[in-house]
Amino acid sequence: MNVSIDRANCTSCGTCWDACPAFFEENPDDAFSQVMEKFRLNGDIGKGTAPEDLEACVTDAADSCPVSIITVEES
Repeated sequence: MNVSIDRANCTSCGTCWDACPAFFEENPDDAFSQVMEKFRLNGDIGKGTAPEDLEACVTDAADSCPVSIITVEES
């Protein structure tokens, strides 16, 4: 599952990293959401690949995002 975060429109609400802390985290520099380093695509903090065991919580996080900035696509 491929995941992307539109970080430019993130509101730093924390919903995604609360819903799926194994995949999403708060960026310490700008406080916006980012993909944890081990799941990033080509080092991009806004793009990643979710392993099968995290797909449910990643989907929940995307569905719960109040500004709908997380996109989830089957790989």
